Amino acid sequence: MSGEQLGFGFEEMPRRLYTCTPSRLNTWLDCPRRYRMTYLDRPAPPKGPPWAHNSVGASVHNALAAWWRLPEHERSPAAAVALLRRGWLTDGFRDAAQSARERDRAAEMVERYTARLDPSDEPLGVERTVATRTDRIAVSGRIDRLDGRGGELVVVDYKTGRHVLTSDDARGSLALALYAIAAGRVLRRPCRRVELHHLPSGEVAVWEHTDESLARHLRRAEAIADEAADADAAYRDRPPVPRPRSGEAPDHAPFDAQFPPRPGNLCSWCDFARHCPEGREAAPRKEPWAALPAEV
Repeated sequence: MSGEQLGFGFEEMPRRLYTCTPSRLNTWLDCPRRYRMTYLDRPAPPKGPPWAHNSVGASVHNALAAWWRLPEHERSPAAAVALLRRGWLTDGFRDAAQSARERDRAAEMVERYTARLDPSDEPLGVERTVATRTDRIAVSGRIDRLDGRGGELVVVDYKTGRHVLTSDDARGSLALALYAIAAGRVLRRPCRRVELHHLPSGEVAVWEHTDESLARHLRRAEAIADEAADADAAYRDRPPVPRPRSGEAPDHAPFDAQFPPRPGNLCSWCDFARHCPEGREAAPRKEPWAALPAEV
């Protein structure tokens, strides 16, 4: 049966759910132009070189996930170090010496961190994908670790950057709040506590959400999604735009009404900086290893 037979025209058809991840929503907030180049342009513009700090983060995350998948009697700090070294990613470093130095530093981090863990305290999920939907969005994401404590769920997110985190970081994280909402709905258990485990310092930043604070984050996610969905629709309905030839700079003008750049300090870290004149003017491109701790 058509929409007209049901009593409404096509212009009144229910809006399609906006399918997203927290990363997609945050990319829209950071810079609509980067969002367009990441999620809509096909083929996507070539990215810049890989980042060394991403290699560190991925190596640590992979090692900790693999550690929890070991039989309980094998979960030792030494095993975590072996997993880290075996799966070390080398992209983005200045040279082999820098990579080796960071590998040793990361090995110390996972050794120190796992020494504080109870190997028998089995998580409910490791690298667990959760999803939920409202009448406006369908959101999904992957949780580093999902714990069960006292009948409730706890979202655990590992962090390996230089910045020491606080409870304000945990409280304000849209991703952690959406993970908590989705996990609670999927597993049908309360999930209000979110934790950021900062491996370099050993600090844990914690926030206890309320139903009201989680609802605020969900409303915020829906508002962001509404903006991005409108821009997506305009992108799909646009007149054809010639693709730049190899070596030519892309012409952003046809898109900037819906996808304006937001130049600022983050442009130094943008994967698409070489395709964005405003970004290059706002902040010089960082070296791929610039986010690593200073060498002593």
